[in-house]
Amino acid sequence: MIITPQIALDELEHDALTELLNIGVSRAAASLRNMIGYQVLLSVPAVAVVTRERAGQILTERVDHKLVAVHQAFEGDLSGRALLIFPESNSLELVRAVAGSDLSLEDVIDLEQEALAETGNIILNGCLATIANMLHRSLKMSLPEILRGRGQDFFDLAGASAAEDIVLFLYIDFSVNERDIRGYIAMLMDLPALAALKSLLGEFIRRTTGEPFAADHDTP
Repeated sequence: MIITPQIALDELEHDALTELLNIGVSRAAASLRNMIGYQVLLSVPAVAVVTRERAGQILTERVDHKLVAVHQAFEGDLSGRALLIFPESNSLELVRAVAGSDLSLEDVIDLEQEALAETGNIILNGCLATIANMLHRSLKMSLPEILRGRGQDFFDLAGASAAEDIVLFLYIDFSVNERDIRGYIAMLMDLPALAALKSLLGEFIRRTTGEPFAADHDTP
């Protein structure tokens, strides 16, 4: 049975989060472009808040073969775990795009771990750091770790608490050097972390729209 998340984002919060994510991945794309010297396009066409079980099902439904992911933990005013996920076949294409199309298959395989870790670190760090900055908060990221498996494997991570059952699931369109690579970003958060995010998004919306904070209404 699929359990509906106990804390849901309303339409304004969802739109604000999508906007922040698109700004974050755009800045990450610029950093990646500066590193490799090729055109990089990144966008987030859809964002969903789902359970860990449902996130695994989505991946299994969309990709029925092995996946590779870059995994990083983040902590601070917001905490959780972030994953940049690709079909394993796409990961080799990504390495070719990042490291050079003239590489042999053997060279691509040798470079895969390093290239994926560096690419994932740039994208996840750029995305999350931008969001935290625009929410006037800070966070720290762990070193990237490469994981391999199938859909549900990535949401049964060792160390994930039983309460850490909410996933911000992002579909991303990723193009490097004219290679189209479809992937996913998933952020695992527990209910208190999602509640904190919801509160910070509310503050962000009020700042950008000029609406008064709730405390302002109590002022005589």
